[in-house]
Amino acid sequence: MKSSSITPEMVIGLDVSDQYTQMCVLDGTGEIVEQGRLRTDPAAMRRRFSSMQRARIALEVGPQSSWLSRLLAELGHEVIVANPRKLRMIYQNDHKSDSADAWYLAKVARLEPELLYPVQHRGPKTQADLSLVRARAALVVARTHLISHVRSLTKVFGTRLCKTSTGRFSSAAASAIPSELQPALEPLLDTIAHLTMQIRAYERRMNDLCRKRYPHTELLRQVVGVGPVTALTYVLTIEDPQRFHKSRAVGNYLGLTCRKSQSGDQDPELRITKAGDRSLRFLLVQSAHYILGPFGPDTDLRRWGLTLASRGRKNAKKRAVVAVARKLAVLLHRLWVTGAVYEPLRNSEPTTALNCTA
Repeated sequence: MKSSSITPEMVIGLDVSDQYTQMCVLDGTGEIVEQGRLRTDPAAMRRRFSSMQRARIALEVGPQSSWLSRLLAELGHEVIVANPRKLRMIYQNDHKSDSADAWYLAKVARLEPELLYPVQHRGPKTQADLSLVRARAALVVARTHLISHVRSLTKVFGTRLCKTSTGRFSSAAASAIPSELQPALEPLLDTIAHLTMQIRAYERRMNDLCRKRYPHTELLRQVVGVGPVTALTYVLTIEDPQRFHKSRAVGNYLGLTCRKSQSGDQDPELRITKAGDRSLRFLLVQSAHYILGPFGPDTDLRRWGLTLASRGRKNAKKRAVVAVARKLAVLLHRLWVTGAVYEPLRNSEPTTALNCTA
C-alpha cells in the first residue's frame, strides 16, 4: 500500500519472527504508548488489529511478511513493507533487540517512510505459481549436487565418468561404476533418475502455465536463449510491467547495475548491487552465457556483448555477461510492454557498453 505524506495519528513498528512479533506503538507526537509481543499467526494478528483504529504499520521483508501485510491491509491499515537492505541503522545497531528494531521501524515510518524503501509483495496467485518455479529449481540444485558427488567418488577408484547431459546421467553412469561402488552409488543413481522425472514433470506444468495463464511469455521467448523457465520466472517476478516507468529501471530492480560510491574525485568501479530476485538474475545470466557462447545466433545483443568482452581488461568476459544480462532484462520488459516483434539485427552497430564488474 502506498504511504501517505501526512503524519498519521498512530504508527506501529512490527519486528516479525517465526514464533512471536514484537510491537511498538507510537502516538501522533512520536511517544511510545504501547510495547509488547504477539504470536505470529493469522488468528492472533486479526484479533489484535481488527478493532484498532487505522494506523500506519511498518514491518521488514521476511518469510512471514507476505501474508501479514495482506492481512493488515485487508483490515484497513496503511502497510509499509521495508527493504531490509536499506536499514543499516537496525541491523548494525550496537544495542540490537527485537523491541529496538520495532521502535526504529515505527520512528522512521512516522516521519520519513520513504527511507524504508517500501517493497510490494506479489499477489497470492502469482506467488503460488512462482513457488512451482522455485520448487523445480530446488530439485535441479539437489540433482546437481548428487551428480557431482557420484563423479567425485568414482574418481577415487580411478574411473572418470563420461560427459553427458544431466537428464541421461543415471543411465550413462550405471554401467561405468566400479563394482566396489555399486552398493553405495546405485541408490544415488536411482534418486537422480527420480529427480529427473520430477523436474520434467515440473517443466510440463510450467509449459502449461505459459500457454494457458501467461501467454505473453511468448513475447519474451522470441529472444533466442530465453526459454519457458526464464520467461515464466521473469513474468511472475515482475508481475506488473507497468510498475516501471522506463524499461531501463528493470536492470536496477534486478541488481544488475553497478554500485556507486562517489566522493570528491574518487569514483571507483564497483560490483553490481545484486538487489532483487536472485533466481531471476541467475537465469538472465545463464541466458547471457548462451547468447555470447559458441551456439548463440548473430544478434545486436551478441555483437555488443562480444565487443565488450574483447576489450581485454581484467574480467572482461565476466563484465560482458553481466552487461548482456542487464540489457536482456531491459529488452524483455520492452517486448512485454509493447508486444513488438523482436528484430535480432535491428541496429547496424553495437552501442557503447557500460563499465560494470560482476
